[in-house]
Amino acid sequence: MQEIEYVDVVNENGGVISSISKDEAHIKGLLHMTVISEVINSKGEWLLVKQANDRQDAGQYVSPIGGHVKSKESLKDALKREAWEEVGLKDFKFELVGKGIFNREVLGRKENHYFIMYKIFSDEEPTLNNESVSCERFTVEQIKKELKTNPQKFGAAFHFVWKRFFQTLILNLYGSRAV
Repeated sequence: MQEIEYVDVVNENGGVISSISKDEAHIKGLLHMTVISEVINSKGEWLLVKQANDRQDAGQYVSPIGGHVKSKESLKDALKREAWEEVGLKDFKFELVGKGIFNREVLGRKENHYFIMYKIFSDEEPTLNNESVSCERFTVEQIKKELKTNPQKFGAAFHFVWKRFFQTLILNLYGSRAV
């Protein structure tokens, strides 16, 4: 029997309202926290994972770390747990990028996630779990080009993350050449 995972339902400012099962949060479309992170190596390459066929963005590239924050779990602990579970990272530096609400219906459920977005800096080789079938490293220029010429290569969650958290940053760094 699978253990029931509880999450905190939050308001649009991230304030906790109540605690319910993750399944119930998805059935009812209630807003709850998820940690998301890009993994960037010392060469500035971004690690992206291709999702397994039973996942939300099957066969598409997404951020390598993304998972629910358990009820009463700290964001830092959730990030460390998810980094270990999803790509096998233990020791790494990270920084907060920002927060945003991502809402969609997929796989018969309502995902209403309060994304807490991070960047992890690591040169460790990833060890993938069953949620991903492969991984690839991309430069920022490659991501920009692929998003423009081959947008279906990336999942909806990655499109949201790029536009919400990184497009403005990339514009500031690279000027009008950014996508």
